[in-house]
Amino acid sequence: MTTGAGEGGDSGRARARSGALAWGILFLAALLEIVWAVALKEAGGLDNPVWTVVGVAVAMISLGMLSYALRDLPVGTAYAVWVGIGALGVAVAGMVLFAEPVTWPRVLFLVLILAGVIGLNLSEKSARSEDERDTRHVSRV
Repeated sequence: MTTGAGEGGDSGRARARSGALAWGILFLAALLEIVWAVALKEAGGLDNPVWTVVGVAVAMISLGMLSYALRDLPVGTAYAVWVGIGALGVAVAGMVLFAEPVTWPRVLFLVLILAGVIGLNLSEKSARSEDERDTRHVSRV
């Protein structure tokens, strides 16, 4: 019979690594959301086949990366972060690349989206830390 002291620490570190990798993949997937949205804007209602193919291909890659990240992240948190980063990035890209209006209410609500994304990320890390503490406690008993 093992005490589990070393095992809990090893599995906890492995979970932390897989969680960090999942968050990194999710972040990259969200950045690709910005790329595909801008590509579809450039496609002009799918009239430009090159931009259409780029937009659809990048969207599929982004979705695949989201799916991969969901192996280690809760679906509600991961999806909200993916959409939030994508929405924020696309809004900023629209203002920078397409001269969309920059108004104080728009900027305020974009900051609120950013705060929500950060808050979800922090709350998930906090919940994961609590789970690891619980797991270590149980493995010692």
